[in-house]
Amino acid sequence: MRLKQFFAHVAAEWKLVLLPALMKWGVLGVGAIAVLDSSSIPVPMDAILALYVWNDKRHFWIYCLMAAAGSALGGLLPYGLGRAGGELFLLRRVNRAKFEQMRDRFQRQEFLAVMIPSMMPPPAPWKMFIFASGVFEMRVPVFLLAVFVGRMLRWLALSLLVLKLGPGAVDLVARHAVPAVIAVGVLAVIGFAWWWMRKKRSGKLLEG
Repeated sequence: MRLKQFFAHVAAEWKLVLLPALMKWGVLGVGAIAVLDSSSIPVPMDAILALYVWNDKRHFWIYCLMAAAGSALGGLLPYGLGRAGGELFLLRRVNRAKFEQMRDRFQRQEFLAVMIPSMMPPPAPWKMFIFASGVFEMRVPVFLLAVFVGRMLRWLALSLLVLKLGPGAVDLVARHAVPAVIAVGVLAVIGFAWWWMRKKRSGKLLEG
């Protein structure tokens, strides 16, 4: 109980003291907040990013870039915990059938298995997928790229809505996140398939 109270106190201090301090750092602050959000203490990252974008519209893409990079780096902590031996912990959170389903998904499409959850806002269980990527020994460069691309797509879409509709777009994204993610995910799969087929075709032409 004391340990739980300690972490609750740390989280409260973070939100009341550290978070406002980091927000004064501008672009660097966005990256630092994203690192902490992904690695340990969750914060309303969408709302924070929306505030930055609304106050500095010209550089919205830089905030998205820094937040996506910070989120990918911060995700290395739950990823590392999973890789260090988190299979039993994961099995306490999901049943065996769900565990096997997740493992099959990572074996077939590890990039999409992380990228698509990275595009979804809370309350999607993002950290569970990140932890699972470590359990199933996803390659670190692919992991970092998948998180970065997913977060970048999510926050670019959010920023464009904020520029058009104002900070209230955060609630709009939260309400319509699932269909938006499905649509973007389908487009990503189609784009990847097109790129892969073109790569194979060009390789055959070079061999010929």
